[in-house]
Amino acid sequence: MIRIYGLASRLNPVKQELSDVINRCMVQALSFPDNKRAHRFFPMQPEDFFYPEGRTDAYTVIEISLMAGRSTEAKKKLLHLLFSSIEKEIGIASADIEITINESAPENWGFRGITGDEATLSYRIDV
Repeated sequence: MIRIYGLASRLNPVKQELSDVINRCMVQALSFPDNKRAHRFFPMQPEDFFYPEGRTDAYTVIEISLMAGRSTEAKKKLLHLLFSSIEKEIGIASADIEITINESAPENWGFRGITGDEATLSYRIDV
């Protein structure tokens, strides 16, 4: 589950491309299936989106929620891939990107009528 926040004027024109970049990075770094895209965009109005001094109006926040189990190396690979790919392909400078990874135990996830620890996944989380 990925949430992306930014100013509507900057985020709306690049939603599809940004989703594609994020998805490719998830596949490459975490061995996610290509069809496992769960992205939620939150285009904000300037009066609702305050960002740190020294950032531009392209400032973008990405929050990634994962089932716990990925290695530190895999998560760092994901972060570095996201920074470099978003800058290269979308044109948002790394200084304007903030990413957090939030992990939760599988039993704290619910989908398709079961909990995450009851699910048989088509991919591994212990990468």
